[in-house]
Amino acid sequence: MTREIQRELYLKKIRPFYDSDLIKVITGVRRSGKSTILRQIMKEIVSGGVPEDRIIDLSFELFKYQDIDDAAKLHDQVRPMMSGGGKYYLFFDEIQNVIGFERALNSFRVEFNCSIFITGSSGKLLSGELTTLLTGRYVEFRVMPFTFKEVAEYRGTEGDLELFEEYMRLGGMPLRLTMGEGEARTYLRDLKASIIGKDILLRSKITNTDLLNRIVDFMLNNSSNVFSANSVKNFLISERRNVSSETVYNYVNAVVSSLLISKVRRFDVKGKEMMRMHEKYYAADTGLWHSDKLTGDVDVGACLETIVYNELIARGYSVSIGKVDDKEVDFIAEADGGRAYIQVSYLLSDDATKEREFSSLEFIRDNYPKYVLSMDGLDMSRGGIVHLNLMKFLLSDDRLI
Repeated sequence: MTREIQRELYLKKIRPFYDSDLIKVITGVRRSGKSTILRQIMKEIVSGGVPEDRIIDLSFELFKYQDIDDAAKLHDQVRPMMSGGGKYYLFFDEIQNVIGFERALNSFRVEFNCSIFITGSSGKLLSGELTTLLTGRYVEFRVMPFTFKEVAEYRGTEGDLELFEEYMRLGGMPLRLTMGEGEARTYLRDLKASIIGKDILLRSKITNTDLLNRIVDFMLNNSSNVFSANSVKNFLISERRNVSSETVYNYVNAVVSSLLISKVRRFDVKGKEMMRMHEKYYAADTGLWHSDKLTGDVDVGACLETIVYNELIARGYSVSIGKVDDKEVDFIAEADGGRAYIQVSYLLSDDATKEREFSSLEFIRDNYPKYVLSMDGLDMSRGGIVHLNLMKFLLSDDRLI
């Protein structure tokens, strides 16, 4: 039986905007839990005294709304539902299926006293010329699949190594938690295919499905690695597929727009500027990454780095990767004017590993907090750099900044 947990990680960020006329934009990879969050928001608003007839809820993945496919039809459907006075709360799930929906939203804002919430499985939900209609009039929230702490809460446990190893293999897609491992792998394979079909192919000019599948697999299998469109092109050439760099670039951008994979820019700590090269890519969910593997084997180091990246995004940080001269910093997390530097390692098993992880942070001369996360149980903090057990960090509510 499917149960539901309160996704407080996101609700606490959205609550201050419940009555705001800013449009609340909730994005995330398909099936990460956006619809559940909308239901939880509705429930809180009604429990706060708002009559249910003030709630207007349309999900554009439902068959009964399939004919509402452009802004005019959306406007004509919803406008008569706000015939009374007072404030209305509008909820539109997967609204990217409505062409030009921004025009309808802007009209609702101007005509009525309303609070609008929308979701979509696209990193470019508000994009193109129509975005100018809503410039400065929306606030965006990125939803990730379940964090490890949410998985432990769902399972009713405090979280242990066995659960964490399962989390590395199968990820945090909410529905997979209702299944055994074999069934979950089938579900995740089907979900990946659905993302490719509905969130990439249908929203782009891509026509070569086989080429797209190969590029998606390359990007997933290189989660946490540095690569470029040329890297992908060279991989395809090795498979006897000759494609242009422009084609690969367009495919990579389409994959990133689906939120299946995130592109993370590199920041030169000394030069204090973003760099245009050597970006990294991270899978939104380790289960989608591993769904096609025939065994349960995972690249633990890359998997841990991917999990930490997604955790930082879920906690609301802006994240980049760092460069200090010739040394690498896994993550620079920023929020509320503050910053933290983070290194991720599986185990600090020898002096060489410890030196590599700590020395990169020691080269940074500012006073922002610095952390090394690993699976070690023994505290190895040194020189003001804090060492944390990675699993305990994931299960905590501790802020880094």
